[in-house]
Amino acid sequence: MTVGLFVPCYIDQFYPNAAIATLNLLQKLGVSVVYPTKQTCCGQPMANSGFEHLTKSCNELFIDNFDEFDYIVSPSGSCTLHIKDHLHSDKREPQATGIRKKVYELTEFLTDILKVEKLNASFPHKVGVHQSCHGQRGLMLAQMSELVAAPFSKPLQLLTMVEGLEIVPLNRPDECCGFGGTFCVAEEAVSVKMGKDRVEDHLNNGAEFITAADMSCLMHMEGILRRKESNVKVIHIAEILNASQ
Repeated sequence: MTVGLFVPCYIDQFYPNAAIATLNLLQKLGVSVVYPTKQTCCGQPMANSGFEHLTKSCNELFIDNFDEFDYIVSPSGSCTLHIKDHLHSDKREPQATGIRKKVYELTEFLTDILKVEKLNASFPHKVGVHQSCHGQRGLMLAQMSELVAAPFSKPLQLLTMVEGLEIVPLNRPDECCGFGGTFCVAEEAVSVKMGKDRVEDHLNNGAEFITAADMSCLMHMEGILRRKESNVKVIHIAEILNASQ
């Protein structure tokens, strides 16, 4: 099995430790990982803003970079969902279809493909878990509370394997953080209020860290935490799952 590591541009520029932890974790679990060095933005920001017709070159480059791999894994739920739903090619649609079927967000790859049951990790802290909207309703990483169905969460399933970690119960565990990509620019006031509400839930319940499977949500909440001069920090789930004992 050879995995192509898909690192979103904002993680590459602002949160490289999340990508490094993803690489190290996959290798620790015995996966052969390749990082295509010519990868760039997947095109999600343009598509979110109503300009999907401008993403054709991004799509073609993504196919060039990742068509050869057995699986494609990314530490970003939103970018993974964009590829799953929106990768198309006028000239190479069979390849695009194949990629849409084999691209995975990190936690779903660990649970659904590798079927991880044990992790050699330790993180002795109180952690609040943010369930991203796209992760729940797009990738089905966790159950939606609006459905009358059995609860589950792939990120939580993995975090329970980490020694010393205490998961902080939240009052509204699947509430949106308000980031929403370009929504935070177009609807700044609404986005900020939603983010403040989400952060307060974690703070009120004693979280030392807030984690998620998507750095974009965490980036939004990190900005609010900094403005509050809070000591609570955000951390990508890969960094926790890869934390040494």
